[in-house]
Amino acid sequence: MATTDDSFDGMTEHCDDCGTQTPHQVSVQIRTESRKEENAQFSREPYRVSECQHCGSRSSQRMNNA
Repeated sequence: MATTDDSFDGMTEHCDDCGTQTPHQVSVQIRTESRKEENAQFSREPYRVSECQHCGSRSSQRMNNA
């Protein structure tokens, strides 16, 4: 029989909205920055997206600032 508990194996980060360290779900998303259709395929950049699992606040940061 499977058992479950309330433990969290993810990352904890400071949440500005909560004002404390909270569990966050972190992912990397590829976003298109150009609004011009002919340049869209060349303007994709990776972003780190972090979502607080306590309050739902999301933040994103561009990973490639070349």
